[in-house]
Amino acid sequence: MKVLKHLLLVCFPLLIFAQNKVDVYKISYDQYMNGKETNTTRTIFYQDQIVYFSKAEAKSQQFIDLKNNKSISTILFDNQIYKKEMAIDSLPRPRVEDDTQFILGYPCKHASFSYFSNKIDVWYTEKSLAKGTPHSSYLPNSNALVLKMIFNGNQTLIATSIEKVKNYKPTHNFLQNSQLVNSAEFEEIIIKSRYNRLIVFDNEILNFDPNRMLPKESELVTDKVYHFSKGSVIIKKIKITPEMKASASVFAKVTCKSNGDAYDRTGSVFVMPAKKDMSKTLLEAYLYGLEKLPVFTDNNGNQYQGIKKEKGYAPPIEILRFYTSFGVNYFNDKRKINNYNWADDVVYKGDVTSLIPIDEDEIWIGVFIGNYDSGGHIISLELDSYPSIEEKENNTQSKYIDPLFLTVNTLEMSGQNYGGLFNNDTLAIDFEITENIKNLSLLYTSTGHGGWDGGDEFTPRMNKIYVDGNEVFKIIPWRTDCATYRLSNPASGNFKDGLSSSDLSRSNWCPGTLTSPYIISLSNLKKGKHHLEVVIEQGANEGASTNHWNVSGVLIGDIEKTQIN
Repeated sequence: MKVLKHLLLVCFPLLIFAQNKVDVYKISYDQYMNGKETNTTRTIFYQDQIVYFSKAEAKSQQFIDLKNNKSISTILFDNQIYKKEMAIDSLPRPRVEDDTQFILGYPCKHASFSYFSNKIDVWYTEKSLAKGTPHSSYLPNSNALVLKMIFNGNQTLIATSIEKVKNYKPTHNFLQNSQLVNSAEFEEIIIKSRYNRLIVFDNEILNFDPNRMLPKESELVTDKVYHFSKGSVIIKKIKITPEMKASASVFAKVTCKSNGDAYDRTGSVFVMPAKKDMSKTLLEAYLYGLEKLPVFTDNNGNQYQGIKKEKGYAPPIEILRFYTSFGVNYFNDKRKINNYNWADDVVYKGDVTSLIPIDEDEIWIGVFIGNYDSGGHIISLELDSYPSIEEKENNTQSKYIDPLFLTVNTLEMSGQNYGGLFNNDTLAIDFEITENIKNLSLLYTSTGHGGWDGGDEFTPRMNKIYVDGNEVFKIIPWRTDCATYRLSNPASGNFKDGLSSSDLSRSNWCPGTLTSPYIISLSNLKKGKHHLEVVIEQGANEGASTNHWNVSGVLIGDIEKTQIN
């Protein structure tokens, strides 16, 4: 009897533990797209009326707490855990359909959801000990286990197994020290967590300041902002981050507002190599003056400094061309019009993946806005690097970037001439391809200027490009959508006919917009020397009013490397 009592005392805690032990179920799903398996598996875990959607080590976690009728999402971002909570009753509600299916031996009912113009069909059982859904927004009821989902008829998730597992560690610790935010704030944090931002310029002023002192070349360091050309240019040497090198795409984002300048101005974001063994760049001219640049002389004897590639010199790589608005922000309160809700600023964002030399460790990046106003403009610039969604295969290619010409005169305030050569000459460039290039293309950006009624800003003009004597491209660059951006242009004048100056159609630009490049395929070009010519039917000048064209051309592609086995 004493032995029996002793055994009970020893075993009773074990019996209690066994009775209190809660089973953990793992439900695995295979994914199909248009009927084809994607080799992607999704898993959820169910334990003690809580559904877990991801592994314990993940930076983001999702839970459905069936006990407390909550759907909970958490994310770790910038060393802070953020949390969003929603009542399960607030999730999309289903419509029960008539048909049924058997999945993994369970009888399954059919329910459908309609959400954001999407149709989601689910098949679920109420006979399983496990509960949950592979998508946290679609749970027919708290007693359901979803075993199949079809999104818009072409994407399918179907359960392949339900099994008990050991050693799964619930992530309750992720709910500790978390900051509760609302749904809108949480969605913003999720988006920001998915890509990497490199802040290049933060609210820098580009203005006309003839007394601004130039830095010395020996003083130039990484990650410091420098102003050149009487304040109209800012540049900074930045490090190419590992995230940028590994990214699938890179976007440049410029935010701009007036700090006193009322007019629409040419803006350019450009890149220059930082290696000392590279060709001469515009940086030398910023530091020491225009005489450091090679000069092109047109048929009328006019001189243009540093506008095309020559031996020992490479023009900048223009990655964005933008045009400032008529005075957004600064003039909002000075030009109040009923039902005209002026924008706070203008944001320009473009894909520059093919133009960022990620093979380099450091590059110079700059922004130019041509203006003669002491207040000028306030700009910010960031580079956003987005990772690849799919795993990259071993890449035997590297990026090819070769800037051929740029007539945007970023040294305008230091005397650099406008690109007005096309009324008497063409822009001709000799270049050589020394490697095997796949997908070779020319990115060509063109905008016309001459701001009177008959000027090239307001007159359609033909552009043609010839390579080795053959016409490869022709277009009349023209924008008819400028009126779309009226609310970014508070200082724009209003005419007697009811139009605003910012409404008028222009030669491939509008006040407050980005001008994207044309992509010209040159895939037939082989290794060797070539000749390119830009021909524009530029109009005649009228007295002191002159026409000119801002054009840029950059060869891009992939360098094919020999793969060594």
